[in-house]
Amino acid sequence: MTISRDDFRRAMGLFPGAVTLITTGTGDGRRGLTATAVCSVTDSPPSLLVCLNRATETCAAVAQAGAFSVQLLDDADRALALHFAGSGGVRGAGKFSQGDWGSFANGLPRLDSALAAICCEVAEMSDTGSHRIFIGRITDVRLAPDRGALVYARSRFHAIAAE
Repeated sequence: MTISRDDFRRAMGLFPGAVTLITTGTGDGRRGLTATAVCSVTDSPPSLLVCLNRATETCAAVAQAGAFSVQLLDDADRALALHFAGSGGVRGAGKFSQGDWGSFANGLPRLDSALAAICCEVAEMSDTGSHRIFIGRITDVRLAPDRGALVYARSRFHAIAAE
């Protein structure tokens, strides 16, 4: 039995997801998008899984660079999440005009206000339907866990307060 795309999307919309920015590249080659399809894989070696639509510039750039970074957003970054999701029509490296951006040692973008900024080297990738699954081996982490997290569920943002 196959369900409709609309039913699938409605069901997935009920799953609260951490709001992240997936970024890659350097200089004018930087690319990024907003994503909730991110999860841990294993702590030995430390690894993350991200799913990116193959039609996006970011997916192609991650595959080419062989590396990506994940920025876990806090509640103050709602506007940045919308900006990287394409609100306002900004594309490519222009998305990095908002936010306080630094870089990891390898040059990948690092959002300095992120709750967690995680740098990964692509260990595996595979295609499923419209998306490419990247498993990244974590090479660096920057943490600022004292702020509330931003999640997305039921078609809107929600804050989870810091303890």
